[in-house]
Amino acid sequence: MNPDTATYIGYAASLFIVLSFILKDLTKIRIVNLIGCICFVIYGIFSGMLWPVIIPNGIICLVQIYHLIAAKNKHEQ
Repeated sequence: MNPDTATYIGYAASLFIVLSFILKDLTKIRIVNLIGCICFVIYGIFSGMLWPVIIPNGIICLVQIYHLIAAKNKHEQ
């Protein structure tokens, strides 16, 4: 991947993370934060396997997915 593209993905990730702090609806916060974390994982991979970026954001992705699924299941009951 072009290094400039990876940089833009990193900027997009930062934008999504900051945006998630502005929102008030918890589901929207989790979705926007999840998108940001996915972007950071992609950025970390294409910037030379930056494990300090990949690992925590990968874990946060899993946490956000878990909570989104749990909230969906709670609303269905």
